[in-house]
Amino acid sequence: MISHHPITLNPRGRGYHIITDEVLSGVGTLPKTGLMNIFIQHTSASIMINENYDPTVREDLEESFNRIVKEDEPWYKHTAEGSDDMPAHIKGAMIGFSISLPIENGKLSLGTWQGIYLCEFRNAPSARKLIVSLYT
Repeated sequence: MISHHPITLNPRGRGYHIITDEVLSGVGTLPKTGLMNIFIQHTSASIMINENYDPTVREDLEESFNRIVKEDEPWYKHTAEGSDDMPAHIKGAMIGFSISLPIENGKLSLGTWQGIYLCEFRNAPSARKLIVSLYT
């Protein structure tokens, strides 16, 4: 059986934000066993799993991706929405737009220090929409 749960996340500043609790609140009770897939309906933000304990991980991710994918490169053609627009799409393509997580004993099978991240790449972000699908 498959159930879909749309979740709208409030706008956040640019950066990497742990959203594990919001996702779990949005789906309610998890099945005893199954699979959760999270898909973000945007191309200038991403979803990933990473460390949820030390906040400097989020700072280092922001700094690293900004060094890898720079704004205002002269060869960008897609610039209508600002200098962060094309870099946001590139970062999104690098990280991805969906993740899948196993569910065991009614809980996500995340590692001890793992959390679900919203990776926001825009300087002036909007609300972000997720589709969370549960497979049982």
